[in-house]
Amino acid sequence: MIKQKSELAEYWETRYNNHQTGWDMGHISPPLKAYIDQLQDKNKRILIPGSGNAYEAEYLINKGFSDVHVVDIAWQPLYNLRDRVGDTPALHLHQINFFDLNIKFDLIIEQTFFCAIAPSKREVYAYKMAESLNVNGKLVGLLFDFPLSGGPPYGGNVHEYLNYFTPYFYVHTFERAYNSHPKRISKEIFINLVKK
Repeated sequence: MIKQKSELAEYWETRYNNHQTGWDMGHISPPLKAYIDQLQDKNKRILIPGSGNAYEAEYLINKGFSDVHVVDIAWQPLYNLRDRVGDTPALHLHQINFFDLNIKFDLIIEQTFFCAIAPSKREVYAYKMAESLNVNGKLVGLLFDFPLSGGPPYGGNVHEYLNYFTPYFYVHTFERAYNSHPKRISKEIFINLVKK
């Protein structure tokens, strides 16, 4: 496991230790479960950045995917995940700032990471996502579709988000999720983007 310490890591560590994790649903989000269920290639190298407790990674491991990478700046959620799935060679844990990671992936799954970073870093996020994907790689996930002040988390809207992504990605899907968790109905955008 790659480990890294910083003030940002301490901030998120404190939030996990104090159970200040209102975004955490306790299970995989329905839109991502539906997407994963239709994937055929179990050998794709998959990344979940800013993963938190990474229920998506747990689901992928249980479905037989063989190369799942989980990145979080805090160590606690990574250990929570390892406690749930055990020590398996299919799971790679990286306790590091995502922007310092230098590995290529076939698929990146976005789940509450984008909303956790400062809006001033969103353009860098889009560039780094594209840079982290192999040719024809995909960025798939969910973005919040409502304003949030203060933060993190930070909100936004479709028009703002498209400005960040279209320089680096072809848009396959960028629309309101139809199968969100009941607490998130009409509040999520499902994205499926292909690296240019």
